[in-house]
Amino acid sequence: QVQLVESGGGLVQAGGSLRLSCAASGRTFSNYAMGWFRQASGMEREFVASISQRATRTYYADSVKGRFTISRDNAKNTVYLQMNTLKPEDTAVYYCAGRDPGSIYNSVKTYHSWGQGTQVTVSS
Repeated sequence: QVQLVESGGGLVQAGGSLRLSCAASGRTFSNYAMGWFRQASGMEREFVASISQRATRTYYADSVKGRFTISRDNAKNTVYLQMNTLKPEDTAVYYCAGRDPGSIYNSVKTYHSWGQGTQVTVSS
């Protein structure tokens, strides 16, 4: 497995932007497809975005399409989530995780090697 550490969260006003980073330890990062999930207070963890092993495919939840962009830099062992036009309903702890290539991209159960999460708070 790979060890993941998220960063870049914080407090931002509605309409603002943040870029989250997920740094991976070890040299197995390129073996995984990656995903971002979020969990708001009192809610279940939900799918946000995923990117395939070689970045040929990306997937997004309907709620973030057109606003969020997932990317990865395998040379840097890092996956990113660029979040634009943030809304208060985007407030959550954001988690990075890995999955095996070809696996279901939007299921929590598919993923492994979860990071500790980074808090994103969007004020109205």
